[in-house]
Amino acid sequence: MRAHELKPAKGSTQVSKRKGRGTGSGWGKTAGRGQDGQNSRSGGGVRPGFEGGQMPLARRLPKRGFTNIFAKTYNEVNVKDLNIFADGDTVNPTALKEKGLIKKFNDGTKILGEGDLAKKLTVQAHKFSKSAQEKIEAAGGKAEVI
Repeated sequence: MRAHELKPAKGSTQVSKRKGRGTGSGWGKTAGRGQDGQNSRSGGGVRPGFEGGQMPLARRLPKRGFTNIFAKTYNEVNVKDLNIFADGDTVNPTALKEKGLIKKFNDGTKILGEGDLAKKLTVQAHKFSKSAQEKIEAAGGKAEVI
């Protein structure tokens, strides 16, 4: 197969509608919008969720709970994930981001205790679970709260 023989998959491309180019084009006069009505007009149509004046589903259903706008979101990292660091390293949120363990800095980083730690590390984080702190110290490392 050569570069000039490549074709897009069948059905993946469509010819664009050339509207307003006369009646012979198939999209002339009303341009596929029909004769009259709200949808034939420029800027016509109804907003999303509008049900013709009937009470919309989103308003008919009961609402429950609330979202606490003051809630803090923590980046959670398990102890087993810290094994990618070299022995004796200092692990902080910046180092975690460089290694790809966290995507962005939220309100803080919490180290959780799932798995085992085989390296002696100095871990600096905003929070530690009790089991995570025990595992870090059992491996000979230190758990420092920032």
